[in-house]
Amino acid sequence: MAFSLVTRAEDAADLSKLPPPADKQGVTYEKDVKAIFDKSCVKCHSGEKAKAKLHLDTLEGALKGAKKGKVIEPGDSAKSKMILATAQAYKDDEDWMPPVDNKAKIPPLTKDQVSLLRAWIDQGAK
Repeated sequence: MAFSLVTRAEDAADLSKLPPPADKQGVTYEKDVKAIFDKSCVKCHSGEKAKAKLHLDTLEGALKGAKKGKVIEPGDSAKSKMILATAQAYKDDEDWMPPVDNKAKIPPLTKDQVSLLRAWIDQGAK
């Protein structure tokens, strides 16, 4: 993720683009989130050459963040760079995930997927 010029993620984003968190309770990485990451994220964010050194193939890697810091703020999805990027809320499309012009042709996450990620983060990202 390219957040190099952004000091506060929410300053570079349009928060009105965020879908609300899902109503589902007890959302966990293993049960709910890993499948989303496996389908849309780990092709680039895993292994020795993980983009931005962000590893989304494990809960620990996701919580650790990228080379420039955390992308998940447990308890506050609206301030989580991951949510702003996957919801395409950043004003600069270079910060969107997956990237607009990604070689793997991975489509953007659906609103339901982003909503589930928001619920997971708001519930503590466990």
